[in-house]
Amino acid sequence: MGAFLYGVSLQWKLDIRSKTLLITCYIVPLLFFAVMGGIFTSVMPEARYTLIQSMTVFGVTMGALIGLPPSLVEIYSSDIKKVYKANGVPLYLGLVLTNISAYIHLFIMSIILYIAAPLAFNAEIPKNPVLYFASLAIFIAVSLSIASIIGLAVKDQAKTSMVSIIIFLPSIMLSGIMFPIELLPKAFEMVGKIFPASWGYKVMADSTFRFENLLPLMAILALAIFVCIILLRKIDK
Repeated sequence: MGAFLYGVSLQWKLDIRSKTLLITCYIVPLLFFAVMGGIFTSVMPEARYTLIQSMTVFGVTMGALIGLPPSLVEIYSSDIKKVYKANGVPLYLGLVLTNISAYIHLFIMSIILYIAAPLAFNAEIPKNPVLYFASLAIFIAVSLSIASIIGLAVKDQAKTSMVSIIIFLPSIMLSGIMFPIELLPKAFEMVGKIFPASWGYKVMADSTFRFENLLPLMAILALAIFVCIILLRKIDK
């Protein structure tokens, strides 16, 4: 219990001084929403029907892929890892705590968008809020699992940012939130299905439960967790 509380305390201190977390989980997504929300609804009035979902997909993907990996690199590629070991804190706890912290921040940001979009741009609230938030919860978890792989696999901060951006850009551009995915060439449409953002947008935009859209997210999550376990074992050696 003492080791766990020490890990929680250390993670809390890291979160407080993390500018990356503040920028990627709140400032950039909310600024993007304020600017692009008006553009989307002006150019395409029908965009208001899925504005909450599209802005949330952008915010969650940004916060996870750009925000989480640097925090993991800071833990596992620095003296913090030695501090964990010296105090008897399991190394996996750093991964768990950073994910929980990022998860909470991204969920708060998503709630802000859910409330602000109808007020600011007359966006339509999802017809099935329970299904929407359940889908959101799964999508955040899957996005963070992919981000965790980046943070554990890439040891250098600069390279981590580069890899994150390389994955983030196609995730957004090929997800269907910027323009209908049907307008893309078939090859690009197939590539887009590799990324969680594409499936996250689909499940959150659905008004009824569709297992065929949820299954890819669950498969990605299971595979990502397996990879994270392998990477953690290598780090612990």
